[in-house]
Amino acid sequence: MEGGGGGGQELSTDNVKGIVLALLSSGFIGASFIIKKKGLRRAAVASGIRAGVGGYSYLLEPLWWVGMITMIVGEVANFVAYAFAPAVLVTPLGALSIIVSAVLAHFILNERLHALGVLGCVMCIAGSVVIVIHAPQEQEITSVREIWNMAIQPAFLLYVASVIVVVFVLVFHFSPLYGQSNVLIYTAICSLMGSLSVMSVKALGTSLKLTFEGTNQLVYPETWFFMLVVATCVLTQMNYLNKALDTFNTAIVSPIYYVMFTTLTILASVIMFKDWSGQSLGSITSEICGLIVVLSGTILLHVTKDYERIPQSRSIYAPLSPSLTTRLNGDLLKHVEDGRNSDEEKALRRQEMY
Repeated sequence: MEGGGGGGQELSTDNVKGIVLALLSSGFIGASFIIKKKGLRRAAVASGIRAGVGGYSYLLEPLWWVGMITMIVGEVANFVAYAFAPAVLVTPLGALSIIVSAVLAHFILNERLHALGVLGCVMCIAGSVVIVIHAPQEQEITSVREIWNMAIQPAFLLYVASVIVVVFVLVFHFSPLYGQSNVLIYTAICSLMGSLSVMSVKALGTSLKLTFEGTNQLVYPETWFFMLVVATCVLTQMNYLNKALDTFNTAIVSPIYYVMFTTLTILASVIMFKDWSGQSLGSITSEICGLIVVLSGTILLHVTKDYERIPQSRSIYAPLSPSLTTRLNGDLLKHVEDGRNSDEEKALRRQEMY
């Protein structure tokens, strides 16, 4: 791995490719939320049956399909980005999709972006720039078996075992008891599985990249094993993310999930791929500070959006209420949501994140 005191200040060609793909991914995914939401609105007006109450008329709406295709393109770009750049660099840049969505919603959907929202956008951009400047160089890999050797090192096996144990405890013990009342249960499951899925996506993406370059990796069973892990983790992740979005307010789920997912993914990548090996302490500290700024900006964007939807007469439920536990209570969130939104608005808001 290239590194040293420079801490990745001179970006490699692969890092540049990864950054460009991550930025394109954020643009497409951010725009897809807005396009899909407009498609849902058109379908609801045309058919009189909303998607949130069992309607499927949006499947006949061309604009909704444009949004889906846009999202798929963004996800593919994100997948390929992991084959070129370390997860420490690619994952935090996903926050830029929130900025794209917020800005487009301001101009297209008339969802106002106020001062705190603008501050959140600026923080996300500033933090991302710091991360890019100090990002580590991607390790040169010539075979999927090299990745396999990284995956079976004791430190990463301990991380995987810990994740599996925690997920099983959450799924079989805490989920039936507290899943409907505590947003942390479902989001923790998603985030933990997500960290493993990103490691597998990176391994699979690198294998396909080497295959397209002329070194066939499909002959190795490790490639197919990583593909199986990707499918298992992604399906589990999607299942519990849908549960979280269906049970709790999106403005609560999104920032908590993003913070947990990003933090755990970077931790997993640092353990498995040793992204910080060879970097100076100053560069590592700068990356961590940049990540904290991005996470803080993301939370600010979502909390601001949630706060602005709450009427002043219901200020007792504002995000600045004294207890975080109160805000995370599912029954209270659903009560507030029912009191301040029409059924159509709720259906559209829940659909915009699918």
